[in-house]
Amino acid sequence: MKFLPLNEQMDLIKRGAHEIIPEDELVKKIEKSIKEEKPLKIKLGCDPSRPDLHLGHSVVLRKLGQFQQLGHQAILIIGDFTGMIGDPSGRNVTRPSLSLEETRKNGESYLEQASKILNKEKTKIVYNSEWLSKMSFEDVIKLSSKYTVARMIERDDFTKRFKAGEPISLHEFLYPLAQAMDSVAISSDVELGGTDQKFNLLVGRDIQREFGMEPQVILTMPLIVGTDGIEKMSKSYNNYIGISDSPQEIFGKTLSIPDSLIYNYYELATDISNEELFDLRKQLNDQQVNPRDLKRKLAKTIVKMYHNENAAVEAEAEFDKIFIRKEVPDEIPEIILDKGETEIGILELLVKVNFASSKGEARRLVVQGGVTIDGNKVDDISANITLDKELILKVGKRKFIKLKK
Repeated sequence: MKFLPLNEQMDLIKRGAHEIIPEDELVKKIEKSIKEEKPLKIKLGCDPSRPDLHLGHSVVLRKLGQFQQLGHQAILIIGDFTGMIGDPSGRNVTRPSLSLEETRKNGESYLEQASKILNKEKTKIVYNSEWLSKMSFEDVIKLSSKYTVARMIERDDFTKRFKAGEPISLHEFLYPLAQAMDSVAISSDVELGGTDQKFNLLVGRDIQREFGMEPQVILTMPLIVGTDGIEKMSKSYNNYIGISDSPQEIFGKTLSIPDSLIYNYYELATDISNEELFDLRKQLNDQQVNPRDLKRKLAKTIVKMYHNENAAVEAEAEFDKIFIRKEVPDEIPEIILDKGETEIGILELLVKVNFASSKGEARRLVVQGGVTIDGNKVDDISANITLDKELILKVGKRKFIKLKK
């Protein structure tokens, strides 16, 4: 296979990367790959405990896709076995462990979504239960002997928990060792991950060396900040843009990001060229350029990536209709009410149509001023809604439902 020259490969590989350890080894690996016309094995481990992917996950998946575009072998390792341990990275406590059946099911969902970014036909998929489940207790003891407790405690989350007197279970020490065995099993040349995975990736280098292998290079990618502009993107913070979200949701959520994140999102979450990025930076520094216009272009770009051009155009038109012209969307869900109902309390109504999970949450929505009926704000938590005609209930900026009898 004919590979691009070293400098062209490195330009793409280094784009948006936080750290390459060590970079000179990556250069040597690529030079050897070009000389021997043999692709490098690029490894990315997938956490099956979080099957719903968002732009935060896409950052490292896109980097894997770039290696794939350069002709290297993309290898996705579904952590169905390690998912039963639970990875504590970046957390005060370990994630809850899952059953093998749960990890496999989540892994299938992960693959389906990841195929929106990767070339599925050219991506090698493996489950780490293939080798980890075959290890005997003797094998685990021998593996454990290759790493010290002192080195384990160097990991940030372990250090913080140890100093705070919080419990650390022994099985949590096995997670980075198990992840390292993945690198041994597939003889990976490069492993990718977020900055929160740096320790685990470095363990992979050490364990490969212990097994007499040439150690992998590690490449870490930044953790993209969510739409709130504060926390890393996460479903638990409700600041995420899901890659399976509707075009309208992706467009609207993207427009809600702070101006300070525009460049970051273009660089990490899109495919625009380095030349376009350079021009974008100039535009962001030009006071005559309205950041809103750059954000609109970004929103359309992301919608097009995960849907198509027509969906991007329609999402923009729908956004303008709802948020600029304050009109009702063309298509909104309907609910047929009992013909015998003549009125209903607003809190009960919000729960009934699943806009609130409880009356407590419904009360909060009303108090915050986010509830309207036919465009009229409902600010009385004890209000009764008369059901004598078709009504449009709106909650927040994007939730609409038509009430019919």
